[in-house]
Amino acid sequence: MEVLLQGLKAAGEATRVRILALCAHGELSVSDLTQILGQSQPRVSRHLKLLCDAGLLDRFREGTYAYFRLAERGPGHDLARTVVDLIPADDPVLALDLERLANIKNARARRAAAYFTENAARWDEIRALHIADSEVERTLFGLLPRGGIESLLDLGTGTGRMLAVMAPAAQRLVGIDLSREMLEVARANLERAGLRHWQVRQGDLYQLPLPSAAFDVAVMHQVLHYLEDPEDALEEAGRVLRPGGVLLIADFAPHDVASLRDEHAHRWLGFDDAQVTGWLAAAGFDTDSPIHLPGHPLTVTIWRAVRKPLPMLDRVMPSRHAGDAQ
Repeated sequence: MEVLLQGLKAAGEATRVRILALCAHGELSVSDLTQILGQSQPRVSRHLKLLCDAGLLDRFREGTYAYFRLAERGPGHDLARTVVDLIPADDPVLALDLERLANIKNARARRAAAYFTENAARWDEIRALHIADSEVERTLFGLLPRGGIESLLDLGTGTGRMLAVMAPAAQRLVGIDLSREMLEVARANLERAGLRHWQVRQGDLYQLPLPSAAFDVAVMHQVLHYLEDPEDALEEAGRVLRPGGVLLIADFAPHDVASLRDEHAHRWLGFDDAQVTGWLAAAGFDTDSPIHLPGHPLTVTIWRAVRKPLPMLDRVMPSRHAGDAQ
């Protein structure tokens, strides 16, 4: 009852109802909300704090920025969704807010498009060296667990492409990337695709800002070859997967295209099967036979690994990453 009353009190104010309605349409920053609402940043921040404290909104840090969206779970989730659903669709204030929100999203899409255009040439150079992306995506999608996925994590999400590909199979999608520029591209792409059940977060793949055993599936698509310590990143991926969770990796087999290291910042010129399988075993995974998709001159290898049940000691001892949970 106390949680319900706190939530009703927080939602019982016109500006805060408008904020809830706006945050139901995607991730918004304080700056976004300030522009839409026409109110000062301190005032909007106070409203946001009340809504977060009541559990109606989730708050995520991204460098010096903070993003807000409707609570995904917890006692405030149902209440926040109920409040938003009760707002009349023809309310003139809401209509104007949504018009301003559309303008902000369009501006975001233009910035993302400019960034993508600036960098597209170098990505196209790499695509020309291997099998079509559509074939890799089709293979990865075919390796997903049957029967539906509650939560899927895309590590190194980049443009958000894998989140869009996997969207039909998962109830909840989360993408992690270190680059704020790429996260802006991902947000614009996912909004353009009309998807609602996604989040993207800035984070380090070696220290994910996520609780342990929180995901059913994790994907690492063309990520390992950029990492200084792939083995550590695989161990961290194992931490956030539930026992029995599936990790899908797509990366290059060993090759001698040295220009990828010099011109595209690849740390590794591909990986052999035994190397990745060994890393996965050390991280607590059982691995299926790798799948090879030959191209010229690059071959894409796909590894599918299943998280083993946690040892009894790990079940009773706190994770060394416990402080990262949000």
